[in-house]
Amino acid sequence: MSLTETYSRVRVGKNVSDRFPIRNGLKQGDALSPLLLNFALEYVIRRVQVNQDGLKLNGTHQLLAYADDVNILGGRKHTLKENTEVLVAATRGIGLEINADKTKYMVMSRDQNAGRNHSVRINNSTFERVEDFKYLGTNLTHQNSIAEEIKSRLRSGNACYHSVQNLLSSRCAIQKFKE
Repeated sequence: MSLTETYSRVRVGKNVSDRFPIRNGLKQGDALSPLLLNFALEYVIRRVQVNQDGLKLNGTHQLLAYADDVNILGGRKHTLKENTEVLVAATRGIGLEINADKTKYMVMSRDQNAGRNHSVRINNSTFERVEDFKYLGTNLTHQNSIAEEIKSRLRSGNACYHSVQNLLSSRCAIQKFKE
């Protein structure tokens, strides 16, 4: 359900705000909203994949997307910038906006000097460079190092073990295992 030409109010405690217009968007909690967002992003993603200069993995050009999280992979900064420009234009064309404050870029290379620029400017938006980020629960680093991911998973496993350590060492649990 599109929220175009609708009005809303906000309740804070016992106070209710004046009506204000909703210019665009989808209603949160509506069962149709995720499907509509997926249809819109599918269109945008197909537009970006028109540029065939992107990074090839397993023989295909890569653009990773999950819900509203999109990652463009490229072998060169120029390619990433071009594909991002196409993404920005395609999203604007259907009424979506990319949040520049939440959008970052990372150059993955074992070369210490790769991608040393601190920001990339596309149209009126500036994207910050990061050294690492988490995508679908996996830590990715600018040097393509797996060491940080291994440390993170070990910390997570240790925290899980320590949270159930008392339960695992209790006499009741030991007796149940013997039976």
